[in-house]
Amino acid sequence: MKYTKTSDFDYELPKELIAQTPLKDRTASRMMVIHKNFNTYEDRSFRDLLEYLKPGDVIVRNNTRVIPARLFGTKEETGAHVELLLLKQMEDDVWECLAGNAKVIKIGTVISFHDGRLKAKCTAIGEKGIRNMKMLYDGIFNEILDELGNVPLPPYIREKLDDPERYQTVYAKVRGSAAAPTAGLHFTPEFFDEIRAKGVEIAEVTLHVGLGTFRPMDTEEIADHQMHSEVYMMSKETADLLNKAKAEGRRIIAVGTTSVRTLESVWNRFGRFEECTGATQLFIYPGYEWHTIDCMITNFHLPKSTLIMMIASFAGYDLTFEAYRHAVEEKYRFFSFGDCMLITNE
Repeated sequence: MKYTKTSDFDYELPKELIAQTPLKDRTASRMMVIHKNFNTYEDRSFRDLLEYLKPGDVIVRNNTRVIPARLFGTKEETGAHVELLLLKQMEDDVWECLAGNAKVIKIGTVISFHDGRLKAKCTAIGEKGIRNMKMLYDGIFNEILDELGNVPLPPYIREKLDDPERYQTVYAKVRGSAAAPTAGLHFTPEFFDEIRAKGVEIAEVTLHVGLGTFRPMDTEEIADHQMHSEVYMMSKETADLLNKAKAEGRRIIAVGTTSVRTLESVWNRFGRFEECTGATQLFIYPGYEWHTIDCMITNFHLPKSTLIMMIASFAGYDLTFEAYRHAVEEKYRFFSFGDCMLITNE
């Protein structure tokens, strides 16, 4: 198989093309349309998505909600500054965290936040800065986190976000993500009304975005990379709707790579869509056998990332990187607050 190395998925991106702030109008982004069966692409606007939808299509969106998962505290013994990024809840009050200054956190280390209103005690040590931390507090944890925590914007965003809700999709409702499913940031309730008016159905899944989605690759051979586990859920309503659409030959259109990972994970587990909850480490790269989707709406992704590998698997390697080079030339806006692409089979 070609393209087995992480370096195969690199591309040149001028820093000024990394979007630092969201557009005032969520639907005002540009959209590149990739026609993968015809090996072509074209420049359009996101609102033109309506032209590519048809009655009977099913759009699948990830309804996860980003929690204020970034906490800044100090080590009780020494006063050393520590940053924690809450990745996922393991059990009761134990959270898997990515720790800045992780070397100072040993088993039993206690980190204090905001004069001790919240504390975190290390119960287990993982690889590459991962720590399991038991949260110690009085009251309701989510309320304390909402008050003390910070929205965990990606490190490439340097600008302050005036309204934290702009890093949430308008349909975000199930708390648990450490990052937003950013392809969904382009939609508004009014635009979904227009989509439904075309006879398109909307289905929801949940995947709590964690380290698996945004951790950089640190292996040269793609096959050596280990994806971090992320929790997903599919309801009976969504499973029934998708199975019916599949049986009737209607298109399934995924909003974002996290929706894709959920759909493919469920299918790989059952051979169909089923009501379920699980954890996935699915890593999709060229050579993967696809089962569930016909089209994908996605933003532009980081060089050498697992996400651009997924796109190359779906759209084809050569077409993907030709389209990315074009996006750079045409000064598309990249990453979380940037423009998007529609990859379609028609």
